[in-house]
Parts: sequence; C-alpha cells; structure tokens
Amino acid sequence: MFKILLAEDDQVMREYLARALERAGYHVSAVDRGTAAVPLLEREPFDLLLTDIVMPEMDGIELAQRAGEIAPDLRVMFITGFAAVTLKAGKTVPQARILSKPFHLRELVAEVDRMFEGEKLPTGN
Repeated sequence: MFKILLAEDDQVMREYLARALERAGYHVSAVDRGTAAVPLLEREPFDLLLTDIVMPEMDGIELAQRAGEIAPDLRVMFITGFAAVTLKAGKTVPQARILSKPFHLRELVAEVDRMFEGEKLPTGN
C-alpha cells in the first residue's frame, strides 16, 4: 500500500481528503501543519507528500524543500486555492504536481493514482 503524508491546516478539509484517499486504498498520515510533518518524514518512509501551500509556521513550499532534503525520491503534490502561490510552487519545486482548489475528490484520487501509475506496490509498508 502506498503511503501518503497529508499536510493540511484546515481540519475539515484534512479529514475529507484523508478519508477519500483511504477509501481509494492509500495509507494516509495526516498532520495540521508543515512543522508537524517533518518529524514524520524523518522517522518513516512515505511515497507522496500531499500538502496545502498556505499553512502557518511552515508553508507547503518550505515543507516540500525540507522533504526533498530528507527523502529525495519523495513525490510531491501541492493543493492550493491561490493562483499566485501556484506559480511560485511550480518554479520552486518543478517536479511537483499542483491541484488547484476547488476540486472534486475524484480529481484528487485520479491525480494521485496517476502519480503511481505503472509502479509496484512498495513492500514492507
């Protein structure tokens, strides 16, 4: 099962996204801010970092950069409702996918599925 680290400061959105991804067959660890995600990244392997961009303490772009230092092969997907921030994210972390709010849960799951297309499930997760 692929493991996703979800960083989203809005509790309702975080629970909504986590539930949808779990129903789609993913294992999800969810945190409310970037600074809470870093210790998890240091402790255990993840296949995808799914992060909001605008969050308190550490934004999603900073989190993605830190995650890249910890786990260089980690995939990154940003979710955001801010167009200007989307441009910055694309320049700062060019290999990341960006999903703009509002989106339907089917779109999110489809984008995540595409990120793992053709890959074998990891062993030992």
